[in-house]
Amino acid sequence: MSEQSRIGNLAVFTSGGDAPGMNAAVRAVVRTARSRDVGVYAVYEGYLGLVEGGPAIQPLSTDEVGGILHQGGSVIGSARSEEFRTREGRRKAARNLLERDIDALVVIGGDGSLTGADLFRREWPELVAELVAGGEISEALAAAHPVLRLVGLVGSIDNDMFGTDMTIGTDTALHRITEAVDAIHSTAASHQRAFVIEVMGRNCGYLALMSALATGANWTLIPESPPRDDDWAERMCTALRAGREIGRRQTMVIVAEGAQDRHGNPITSHDVQQILEEELGEDCRVTILGHVQRGGAPSAFDRYLGTALGHAAVGRLLDGDADEEARLVGIREHEIVSSPLMAMVEKTKSVADRIAEHDYDEAMRLRGGSFAESLHRFRTLTQSHPSEPRPDVQRRRFAVLHAGGPAPGMNTAVRAAVRLGLDEGHDIVGVRRGFRGLRDGALEPMDWMTISGWTSRGGAELGISRYIPDERGIATIAERLREHEIEGILMVGGLTGYRAAHALHRAREHHPELRIPIACMPTSINNDLPGSELSVGADTALNSIINDVDKIKQSAVASRRCFVVEVMGNECGYLAMMSGLAAGAERVYLPEDGIALSDLVEDVGDLITAFRHGKRLGLIIRSEHADPLYTTGFLHALFEKEGGDLFDVREAILGHVQQGGDPSPFDRILATRMAASCMEFLDGQARRSGPSSAFIGLEGGQLHFTSLSTLPELLDVEAARPAHQPWLALRELADVMANRVEVKAG
Repeated sequence: MSEQSRIGNLAVFTSGGDAPGMNAAVRAVVRTARSRDVGVYAVYEGYLGLVEGGPAIQPLSTDEVGGILHQGGSVIGSARSEEFRTREGRRKAARNLLERDIDALVVIGGDGSLTGADLFRREWPELVAELVAGGEISEALAAAHPVLRLVGLVGSIDNDMFGTDMTIGTDTALHRITEAVDAIHSTAASHQRAFVIEVMGRNCGYLALMSALATGANWTLIPESPPRDDDWAERMCTALRAGREIGRRQTMVIVAEGAQDRHGNPITSHDVQQILEEELGEDCRVTILGHVQRGGAPSAFDRYLGTALGHAAVGRLLDGDADEEARLVGIREHEIVSSPLMAMVEKTKSVADRIAEHDYDEAMRLRGGSFAESLHRFRTLTQSHPSEPRPDVQRRRFAVLHAGGPAPGMNTAVRAAVRLGLDEGHDIVGVRRGFRGLRDGALEPMDWMTISGWTSRGGAELGISRYIPDERGIATIAERLREHEIEGILMVGGLTGYRAAHALHRAREHHPELRIPIACMPTSINNDLPGSELSVGADTALNSIINDVDKIKQSAVASRRCFVVEVMGNECGYLAMMSGLAAGAERVYLPEDGIALSDLVEDVGDLITAFRHGKRLGLIIRSEHADPLYTTGFLHALFEKEGGDLFDVREAILGHVQQGGDPSPFDRILATRMAASCMEFLDGQARRSGPSSAFIGLEGGQLHFTSLSTLPELLDVEAARPAHQPWLALRELADVMANRVEVKAG
């Protein structure tokens, strides 16, 4: 950073409604600023503290933001201020900042908070001039801080802001909603009862739509796409009644708080309750989740998102031009990006304007193609029967199976594949026990209700195996495919499944029955599959890890203790890296890096120094295959011996609990998206004389297919992991957050 563009000190505050993950962002801002030798202040109570000044604006050290990563809400408080809306209030705020040499802000809040911050930035030169004219500050102080730099981060559970695919807090809110709806499902089924659940979101139906998709709800009402006809209540009841007639024991309707009909009349949860009771004669209950959606510890993703965005925000302030307009830092297609702040605010407001004007088609267009696709997919999945076959569709027979290790989300994928395939007019066959079951002929037809309730179910209902067929097995499988007239295979699984599919693909020259399309879908908690930045199951495993580590940290903090926690991952360190970032680990050991004696000497020294200066808790994350000799037990013994009376050490090997549990909302949604694309791929390829086989992946936020024939080229065969792993770029961020980066001048 040049001397001309050098800032003074930096301040961070949260404003508007709180959102889980805000504390992660505050922590990241502080630690990144200190790693760049920049002073950083916290403004307590948002705009109120900015105007009041005094003890409301306090310097923060890296140690002071330790222990806040897992906390919900905002530890520095969030409040609006009527006085800040006045010119005099903003002049007071400017004086309070200048008295502390602050001329850069990171503001974490919604569109209203960010709009107020930008007005403050634009008025800054005039406010400073007024303060000089009034004798409240010196001309030298004014000259040293001619501009106010501003970067905004969106903290909002509604996910209603342009410039970022996800806002801080949204993923956690989805967790809260999904957990509640899953719990309600069991009581609703027990009593054959109807439930109407109201969720937050203002003018954005994201939470309602995605929670409905993730929980297998039967109907949803969102602001952007009201029912097209005035007889919507009758059509809804007809569809729900049909579901009862085919054996569904519960009815679940999710209503966004801003839902309305085509004329702009509100549709409330109590309206829907009354309709269901009167038209269906069902016992119906209403659950308004309210502010519980904002509460609790942030999810693993929100901790990572807040951390990554806070780190990037400071980098933007320090490395950007002094006179550039305010920026919004967000995540788009899994990349951290910045956009003009006010342009994004205006786009955000335009959606609400379109809804108010009843221009719903434009509102849906502005939400983006994936939003519309999700709504269409949801409506298909929740039908009581498949659609009537279209005359132009040739009926085909596809098989679906699991292979490799179990991963949460496998059942979600099968449900989506079966229903979407049946809706297109195809026959779907389930294969028990993976490729071994395919060899042994363990095939059975799947119908619409076979997979009812699988959306939220962990494990793999079709069974699983790690079998890779040899030449004899391949020949037998080819015969089974001919016998059952299978025209395409969807393999939902891990690396063993990919290798088995590749073996079949290579043998197609010798077995004509194998000249069918195969689609491989990545499901692995290790996130160790080529062609995709994320695998289904990894997010659930990550949340399982941080839930356990949070409990471990609570048990350790009272006794000056260091924990060495071993996580799964095979030869891939993804879970270790991400759980280290999400849980606030001092050190993460990865198989990609190994462990050297010099690392251990340095790490022991760092721990001793930290505990001597008052540290009460240490956390080390070790990936299970980080090193064959320096095991978790060895690290435990080493740190225990060197810690002496200063701190004691415990080890925790989390084990297979990481593979269990119901899939997270993210994994359910990703599994549904991928399964839908895989079925489209199989349908398209089956029509060709020379069909291709491929594995699907998520890269840059977009789904794409990679030819199965390239599998060996994309693997580090010896390590059994992808040759290219984009997440390894997070090493620097992890070091900054763990205070392993020496303080340097900007």
